[in-house]
Parts: sequence; C-alpha cells; structure tokens
Amino acid sequence: MAKKSAGEGDTVIVKKYANRRLYNTSTSSYITLEDLAAMVRDNVDFQVLDAKTGEDITHSILTQIIMDEEASGGEQMLPVSFLRQLIGMYGNSMQAMMPSYLEAAMTNFRENQGKIREAFEKGISSTPFAKIHETNMAMMRAATDVLMPGMNKRADKPSGGQNDEIAALRKQMAEMQKKLDELSK
Repeated sequence: MAKKSAGEGDTVIVKKYANRRLYNTSTSSYITLEDLAAMVRDNVDFQVLDAKTGEDITHSILTQIIMDEEASGGEQMLPVSFLRQLIGMYGNSMQAMMPSYLEAAMTNFRENQGKIREAFEKGISSTPFAKIHETNMAMMRAATDVLMPGMNKRADKPSGGQNDEIAALRKQMAEMQKKLDELSK
C-alpha cells in the first residue's frame, strides 16, 4: 500500500507542544489524536516531534492512540492473553526480533485482508482461507526456526530451564495450531 502525504513524498510534521496540543505544520492547524488516527487510516505518512526538543515522539503518540482505542469502551482488538505475552517478551532474548516479526505478520495480514473477509463471507473452509492459513503457519515456523533453532523438532524429554521454556512454547504453538485448524474447518 502506497503512503499518501502532504506533498510529493513528504512526511507531514506534527509538533506536540507542552500544553499537549498537536500542530499539523502542513495544514497550519491544531489537530487531535483522533485526527492522527484518521491520518493513519488514510495512509498519510507523518512524524510527531516534541516542539521544544525536536525529539521524534511518533512511537509514544501512536501507542497512546492504541491505548485510547482499546479504552474507548468499544470492541477491544488486543486480547488480554496477547498483551500478557507481549509484556512477557520485554527483557526476553527475543525482544529485538519481535518488532520485525510483528510488522511482517501485520503486513501479511493486511495484504490478505480481502481474501480473509471473502473467506468468512463464503464460509471459513474456503480455499483462500486455507492458503492464507498455510502461509501464516509457514511464516511462523520460519520465524521460529530462525529465532529458536530446533523448536519445531520434537524433543522427547525436555527438562530444566530453557527446555521447559521451549516445552511451554511448543504447547502454546500446538494450541494455536489447533485453534487455527478449527477455524479453517
């Protein structure tokens, strides 16, 4: 998906002032977090800078938008189990790998969003959904092989420290596989 922006390939600069107001420099107007969320949905490329220091604070502003969306009282997108697992990854040896993995998974999902919607409309057992499922599982297996070599191979008797963690991860993967298989039927 190509990103739109204010000019020809320019990134919109939004300045955040100490009074918590956001100023869109391309439209010379104050905006809200809801406006930034709409810009994300419209694929407008923007960067949020602290007006005093010039520091890039885009990450924290996007995180704040997600928190506001999750707390809005509507349907939540991030399940508690996912949030717990995500928090558990902080400080873990795989923390550095998670951003690129999550980005790739989201890109894959967005690219296949139309096919997924069509599959649900026709019935989950349709062929496009099965193909998407296979692609997602192959991507997960490949990432697992890179991040934790040997995890996809069954160990007869895992024991102690890292082997216990691997056994727990295997169990989680098996549960996820079972749920995905049930969805594809």
